[in-house]
Amino acid sequence: MGLWGPVFAAGETLDRVEASAGNVAITASDVWEEYRLELFLKGTTSAVEPDAATLERVRDRLLDQTILEQEAEAEGVERADLDQQAAQALSEVRRLYASDEAYHTALRERGLTEAQILNRLQSQVLALRLIDQRLRPSAWVERSEIEAYYAETFVPQFNRQNTGPAPSLDDVEAQIREILVQKKIDQLLTGWLAELKVGRRATLHSF
Repeated sequence: MGLWGPVFAAGETLDRVEASAGNVAITASDVWEEYRLELFLKGTTSAVEPDAATLERVRDRLLDQTILEQEAEAEGVERADLDQQAAQALSEVRRLYASDEAYHTALRERGLTEAQILNRLQSQVLALRLIDQRLRPSAWVERSEIEAYYAETFVPQFNRQNTGPAPSLDDVEAQIREILVQKKIDQLLTGWLAELKVGRRATLHSF
């Protein structure tokens, strides 16, 4: 394989299925496209050839995304303002590049279109809505956890980076609560994805 994806021979792409979720197949071409998308969304201009382990991690993330898209469709997750939120996310991506010319050059070099980027960002927004809708109610944080985080993590970090007294717990309670909620959501997501993979008959294949 070359940097931009599966090789070509006699005018045909030597593609193969690398994973599947139900009747949806994820091919090597899909994995390579996702790899290029991920690099672009990070503002990475490096053209380093990925090894098999890197591509496997990309494949795994793409499979997770595919399953979440299927679940979002099944649960009828709200799609209002999806285009707007994706456009806002794209504006943040554009800031990763030094100029408009650099942005469009990176698109061309990655073999991507802005429509592909927007579609990917829409999928991310939809997945985040699904995850928040499903898992936030279970990610309850106790006051004692907030107090412990404030004393053991927030204040020491603040003191290392700033002079003067740290903000009071009351002033940063909402901020800390959201940090801890997100941590719990991340923990819950691992188990939930494992359940979804069973239900969606997810299958992986080695590169």
